[in-house]
Amino acid sequence: MRWPWQKAKGEEPAHLRAGCWGEEWAARVLKEKGYKILGQRVRMGRRDELDIVARQKDTLVFVEVKTRKSEDFGSPASAVNRAKRHTLSRAAIRYLGKIRKKPDYVRFDVVEVVGEEGEGIPVIRHIENAFTMDSIYRIRW
Repeated sequence: MRWPWQKAKGEEPAHLRAGCWGEEWAARVLKEKGYKILGQRVRMGRRDELDIVARQKDTLVFVEVKTRKSEDFGSPASAVNRAKRHTLSRAAIRYLGKIRKKPDYVRFDVVEVVGEEGEGIPVIRHIENAFTMDSIYRIRW
C-alpha cells in the first residue's frame, strides 16, 4: 500500500525529470570540451548529492547543474546561494575522503541548461570556477 503523496515505482515528478534531462545535456557538453566524467548524481550520505564529478587534466571538478525552462527563472549564480555552496562543499569533502589519491586541484563549476525536453537543443552556459569551497571545509582539506 502506498500513501496518496507517494509516487508509484518508476514515476518521477516533472522537476526531477527536467533535472535529469539537464544533467545529461551538461555531461554531453563537458565531454565535448574534453572533460572525463567520473560520476553523475553521486550520492554522498543521505542528503548530499553531486550532480556531476569530472576531471579536467589534473583538476577534479564538481559540477552543479541548473536546469530552467526559460531565461525568466533567474540566473545560475543566484541559484547557488550560501547554503547550497555549504552543502556542495560538504559533499565534495566526503567525496575526497573516499577516493584514494587526492587531486592537485579542486574546482566548482556551474552549468546552466535553458530549455525543455523535446524542444530541441537547449542553451547551455558553463561557468568555470563559479565559487570556492566553503571555508569550514577548506581547512579540513
